[in-house]
Amino acid sequence: MIDLKDKFGRSMRDLRVSVTDRCNFRCPYCMPAEIYGERYQFLARSEILTFEEIARLVRIFVGLGVTKVRLTGGEPLVRQGLEKLVAILAGIDGIKNLALTTNGYLLAQKALALKDAGLERITVSLDSLDDEVFKVMNGLGYSVQRVLEGIKKANEVGLHPIKINAVVQRSVNDHTMVDLARYFKGTGHIVRFIEYMDVGTLNGWNLDQVVTVSEIADRINAEMPIEPVDRNYRGEVAQRYRYLDGGGEIGIIASVSKPFCGDCTRARLSTEGKVYTCLFASTGRDLLGPMRSGATDEELRDIIANLWGRRVDRYSEERSAMTGPSPRKIEMYQIGG
Repeated sequence: MIDLKDKFGRSMRDLRVSVTDRCNFRCPYCMPAEIYGERYQFLARSEILTFEEIARLVRIFVGLGVTKVRLTGGEPLVRQGLEKLVAILAGIDGIKNLALTTNGYLLAQKALALKDAGLERITVSLDSLDDEVFKVMNGLGYSVQRVLEGIKKANEVGLHPIKINAVVQRSVNDHTMVDLARYFKGTGHIVRFIEYMDVGTLNGWNLDQVVTVSEIADRINAEMPIEPVDRNYRGEVAQRYRYLDGGGEIGIIASVSKPFCGDCTRARLSTEGKVYTCLFASTGRDLLGPMRSGATDEELRDIIANLWGRRVDRYSEERSAMTGPSPRKIEMYQIGG
């Protein structure tokens, strides 16, 4: 394994793999129902990476320094037979952390099979415990209870520590974030509040809807006193806070108000086999085409290494300096969060 670095000296350590562009939710900030309705054409099966192709590429990424792999979507649990992919990836030497991010709706049925296959950790997206707010935010009127059942089952089978991700939007769900923190306080689960980001171009992002890390921390602290603690490792995206009474911790991801591009170690592999070196990227480098045209592992390795070696991405740090409209970006459902 080599220590591949980009133009700013950032190593490639994390790989996010989007296993599907489909989702069973229609969250307005990611896949709004008015755009992704019944007539929307998602990728055909032949256009997406097979499990074997994913595994081949992951092995190459691991050889270039990746140690952490996270499966995303879309919603990864709608990909049939996902536990088969987990089992293949779990057997790759060099992966020290194999995780998955899900909306939790199918988690109760899938948790045990995923754990048995070798999945280590799980993150569940849950924007509010308020049923009416949650129904609006998932776009299809689903109740929060099924997600809570999924979290309970994941904990029972040993997929922990469980992280709960909540995107905070002003005047949408920010009034429910303290209740979310209180609900999971003392459970060992870690709630992570995420500043509403301008991922993609279709979510109607507006800076006025951003609740900053400082405000989130202040509002939690007013109800349940917290104090900041050091990050666990370089490149950890969340700022950590612990409850003063020992009730655990929360995290706040501040991509808008306090960007962390300088420590970013993430590459992203899209459903159709393109590599993206930034969550806010507009273009990716195709690997599926060369792979299906007979490219060797060495040739694929060189494509990835050359791409990362030229990497200068720091969109979040540059955002505040922009005076005109931001460039078109890849949509979040295509490469995960």
